Amino acid sequence: MPKNVPPDDPTYAYARNARAMRSVGIGAHCSCGETRPEALIRGSKPTRCFACARRQRGHAAVDNHHVAGEANSPATTPVPVNDHCAVLSVAQYKWPRQTLENPDGCPLLAASACIRGFIDYIYYAIEKYLLWIPKMLETLSTFLADKLGPKWWHNTPLEQFSPKTKRKRRKRNVVQ
Repeated sequence: MPKNVPPDDPTYAYARNARAMRSVGIGAHCSCGETRPEALIRGSKPTRCFACARRQRGHAAVDNHHVAGEANSPATTPVPVNDHCAVLSVAQYKWPRQTLENPDGCPLLAASACIRGFIDYIYYAIEKYLLWIPKMLETLSTFLADKLGPKWWHNTPLEQFSPKTKRKRRKRNVVQ
């Protein structure tokens, strides 16, 4: 691995993903449906993901993720093992090596790692827990309008959440 990989180097990210894919086999997937190569166990027959392997052994499928990297902080947060391997650890590989490994214990690099880790975790949380909700609400709104009419929320408890102002056309001041 090159020592100073730029954080947003798409070529490096592609090469890393291609190596991971080759190590588990192109098109490999676990019986649970997991397809991310970083979450699949190399050489497992049949192909298994880390979560399924842990469940089979009676262990929790959760890891404690060092958000700032282990060299920078002992603080951890629990995350599903497959997401830890395929999302959060991959995000840390994009950090400058000096920041992630912080061999001298530099407080500025530790602070940088805390910020980078927090950003990575927030992106992960937004994608995992929030991004699906707007589409679901829009789909539900269309469904209810089709079934109950275009103003289906009138005279229901949901009416309290409707916008209180109506959009008005703005008048532009014309200077003459």
